[in-house]
Amino acid sequence: MTTFVQFHLLTTYPLSNPNRDDQGRPKQALIGGSPRLRISSQSLKRAIRESSYFAQDLAGNIGTRTRRLATELKAELMDQGVMEDQAGKIASEIGAVFSKLEKDSTNATTLAFISPDEWALARNLAAKALAGEPFPKEKELKAALLRRADGAVDIAMFGRMLADSPDYNREAAVQVAHAFTTHRAQVQDDWFSAVDDLKTREEDAGAGHIGEQGFGSGVYYLYACVNVDLLIENLGGDRDLAAKGMQSLARALATATPKGKQNSFAHHPRAGFIRVERGSAQPRDLSGAFHKAVAADERASVEALTDMAAKIDRAYGTSCDAMAVMDVAEGLGSLDEVVDFAATAVKDAPAHA
Repeated sequence: MTTFVQFHLLTTYPLSNPNRDDQGRPKQALIGGSPRLRISSQSLKRAIRESSYFAQDLAGNIGTRTRRLATELKAELMDQGVMEDQAGKIASEIGAVFSKLEKDSTNATTLAFISPDEWALARNLAAKALAGEPFPKEKELKAALLRRADGAVDIAMFGRMLADSPDYNREAAVQVAHAFTTHRAQVQDDWFSAVDDLKTREEDAGAGHIGEQGFGSGVYYLYACVNVDLLIENLGGDRDLAAKGMQSLARALATATPKGKQNSFAHHPRAGFIRVERGSAQPRDLSGAFHKAVAADERASVEALTDMAAKIDRAYGTSCDAMAVMDVAEGLGSLDEVVDFAATAVKDAPAHA
């Protein structure tokens, strides 16, 4: 049976604009007829990948999402003294395996998630080409460069798609929902002006610049679900690395935030409430607790979340085998305990033949 770990977090954001829409305003959603503020799944996953827990604790086991593999490889070859035309030809042959290249460019047309192992294989193949070895044919070339499982934790968690090489796609082991405020919340507008330090009052008493920016605040509910078996499989069966990745994920979910307008608002929130569940039952989120907006305070959100979980358990049966809770306001639990609980799910997950 598949083991799942589910995270439910409540985080209070101060005045901020961490994730903007196409007009530069905080993203929004209409839920249960009430306006809410929203932080997109994509933005949250990038914040998790860029957190120190991933960048430092998982150093060497993080992929790179880029269109510039061939461009970077070409630059590396030229730094080794290879002529530009030859470097470009070799780099383009390799880069095209990950994504089609732009016309007359070594940049790809789409982003590709590339693991450290695949970068190393690309460099190794380039060295062989310089030594005079012919490039393998298309199928063999893909087999020489692409991997279905390796040590890239973020690719194992969030998956990837290679349009021209679907055999090497990776299904995401971690699902991350859009976060949204548990209560009614609307975007507010801030009109601001900036002064030109060198302009005298006699010359012009007006501002040097005027503008507007949106902001909002609220208690956000975030849900994430981890397929533990798939995470281990995507990492080639390396349970220790999968457990380390789970620890980093748990810490990042509690502390990482998108950095939009962070210099203007200095938002650095931490989750005030975390409920982590593990077990083999079919996953279920608790967003229904907030379909009808609750009062705009964290305690009301905690009570609604807990009540919804109990109601679902009464109707469907127990939804998890074990649970850990951190409640900052009530002095219950700690992030370290939550992290250890999540990692144990990896270590204890049944082995599959």
